[in-house]
Amino acid sequence: MSFMKPLRRRTVVLTLALLTLAFPILATSQPDSKNASSVIRLAPPAPVISDEARLAEFNSRRARVAEKIGPTGILVLFSGEPRVYTNDVDYEFRQENNLYYLTGLKQKGATLVMMPGNTEQSLILFLPRRDPAAETWTGHMYSPEEAQRISGVGEIWEASEFEPFMKAVRARQPYRPQASALLMSGKSSAPVASQTPQGSAVGNNAAATPARPTGYETLYAAAGQGEAELYLLMPRETESREFRQEQNFSSQWAKTSSGFSVRDAWPIFIELRLHKSPMELQFMQHAMDITAEALGRAMSVAGRSAWEYEIEAQVDYTFKLRNADNWGYPSIVGCGPNATTLHYEESQGRVRQGDLILMDVGAEYEHYSADITRTFPINGKFTPAQADIYNIVFAAQEAAARAMRPGATLTDVHNASLEVLKDGLLRLGLITDKSSNQYRIWYMHGNSHFLGMNVHDVGMRSTKLEVGMTFTNEPGIYIREDALDYLPKTPENEKFIAAVRPAFEKYKNIGVRIEDDMLIAPDGVKWMTAAIPRTIQDIEAFMAKASREMK
Repeated sequence: MSFMKPLRRRTVVLTLALLTLAFPILATSQPDSKNASSVIRLAPPAPVISDEARLAEFNSRRARVAEKIGPTGILVLFSGEPRVYTNDVDYEFRQENNLYYLTGLKQKGATLVMMPGNTEQSLILFLPRRDPAAETWTGHMYSPEEAQRISGVGEIWEASEFEPFMKAVRARQPYRPQASALLMSGKSSAPVASQTPQGSAVGNNAAATPARPTGYETLYAAAGQGEAELYLLMPRETESREFRQEQNFSSQWAKTSSGFSVRDAWPIFIELRLHKSPMELQFMQHAMDITAEALGRAMSVAGRSAWEYEIEAQVDYTFKLRNADNWGYPSIVGCGPNATTLHYEESQGRVRQGDLILMDVGAEYEHYSADITRTFPINGKFTPAQADIYNIVFAAQEAAARAMRPGATLTDVHNASLEVLKDGLLRLGLITDKSSNQYRIWYMHGNSHFLGMNVHDVGMRSTKLEVGMTFTNEPGIYIREDALDYLPKTPENEKFIAAVRPAFEKYKNIGVRIEDDMLIAPDGVKWMTAAIPRTIQDIEAFMAKASREMK
């Protein structure tokens, strides 16, 4: 999940075409129960959110951010940057999460400036002017009316005004934007000049609206006392590839301004984004419902598939069919030994009857990701050895769920799960000492991470769980066939290897992870992905019925 892979557009298009020919029931854009297996749970329609509800949500979020920043602070949020796939080909653009969180805008090149101490212009959106030539090649750009309708921001300036504006702020001087650059002013005012692809350059009518100064007395007074604060999203260790604009801007600011201290805005957004609103939960649930359908379709064809990529194609198809934004992370589809690699992404392995296949997949919808894993037998029946491992992981997941309550931490949840895993590994003969770290040979990741706009979302393992928080529950056991080969050659390890060798030979090449998405609700923990078969009995029953109906 922490890696990115190329968007294999041509491969996906070809795969979808073949699927449409091979499986006519998948060809309809909105199949109903008459056109698909009755056992596969189809994703319901996308949630319908009114413009008024969206704007109320954005206003509420911005008000909470403004309260945290205070009257002596200024926040700058930059758009996400385009990412190069190769040469002159970019990945599909995805907006920076926090800018999207406050505005809902998807266009690149936008910048949001928030100054809570200014009662007249506390919020300014800097927007690129529409360019007919650029739109011919890459598509529609927002007009100021559209940007205001989507975001609710009433003050919209041309993007080229950002640098001179911030230069004036650094110098604590008044600033008069060019009248032609004042695209929108006020919550309900008309734009200075209509922006259309066929029209003239944006805002070239200097007489349309008189330029006016921006008075930031509170902010400038604080800067004069050395007490003003500039808030930026500073790069974190796990996001070194992102936020280069912020890093460069911070360095430039430090060299050319005084009176402002640079503060990291991350703590503000982490606190807000950890708690999901009802609207956010609707988006997340829809992403999970799409993912559930994708898993159902994949499970139903696994038994007659020859390659992992054929099974993964069902996931890609369903995500597109249900209009997901994208995947939240590259799909993991590993059969047999490949199931023991945590982030196996190639999907190039053979599918063999009698093996388990591990599928870790998640659709993204409205910037919110699902993250679900199911492990199931290709032929629909668990072997006794596979069931041994699966039942331990299942029991560990149940134990983790019982530990999920307000006031607990993800570390507490992990420890509850770990005790069950260690008991099971000891019982099977795969470890000899519960008090040691032997278990890490077979289980090397945490049980949970927060979930939201990132698949590995904001929040720490030490964060106390509260109502409205969403996170995963994903224990696993992975018996890699070479796991014992890389242990240091010490007398202690030689003794350990000899002791666990019989169990290792019995269970090697079995990889099991079970992952569900959880919510701390007012009445207890909620399994948001409970509709997907999870017990051995339910999985076997599902696959038996689905495989018959999908023939």
